Amino acid sequence: MKIDTKPSSNCNARADGIALQYVVLHYTGLPTAQEALSRLCDPSSQVSAHYMIDEDGSLTQLVDESSRAWHAGQSFWRGERDLNSASLGIELVNPGHEYGYRPFPREQIAALKDLLRDIMRRYHLPASCLLAHSDIAPLRKQDPGEYFPWQELAAEGIGLWPAPEKQDYLPTSPDAAARLLNAIGYDCPEQGLSNVFRSKLELSKCHGDERLALAALIAFERRYHPENLDSEPNAETFSRLSALARMMGT
Repeated sequence: MKIDTKPSSNCNARADGIALQYVVLHYTGLPTAQEALSRLCDPSSQVSAHYMIDEDGSLTQLVDESSRAWHAGQSFWRGERDLNSASLGIELVNPGHEYGYRPFPREQIAALKDLLRDIMRRYHLPASCLLAHSDIAPLRKQDPGEYFPWQELAAEGIGLWPAPEKQDYLPTSPDAAARLLNAIGYDCPEQGLSNVFRSKLELSKCHGDERLALAALIAFERRYHPENLDSEPNAETFSRLSALARMMGT
């Protein structure tokens, strides 16, 4: 695995007492790879990542793994709010939803798989270590987005993909769905879905706990039920939610 280096000064020491547990995937969200690389290395941007993978599969390391890159921002997962200290960040070159979101090329995904296998082996990380930026910051972020091949990676032991069984198709109440999202790791107030359970497409009209809970549900669908992203949640959405929680032992 060939890795080029372009050091970014946008990093600092990881916080004491926080173990490296996760790998967070992003897209660059800029028109070109060069613009993304420049921004990740620009001190004034105050953003960085440990790695960037171009669409042709070329891999560049920007921050040493021992350091805390600035990729997660304000975020939350399973009680942890300093995700920069608890994770490695990988940027995938892709213009994103603002500049012409498109599927990720095979060469890029192949390079990502190799890198993830190496990271997971060296740090003894489980399949559940893999996170989307949208998982940890659902009110702010959509990346790497609905075109990312989560199921393909999970089939190779990289990440998880829910496989619902009969018990997962039981009727789900708003409070139960919120509890499952919370148990999986999302920042989801347990009463937040009560009034917006069937109003997923009305996120802009929600506030407070309702907005946060609904954003968590949308982030879950973006990753685990992308074909339903533009529709209201349905029985399959909740079966996958139940199945994932069960797989994670929550």
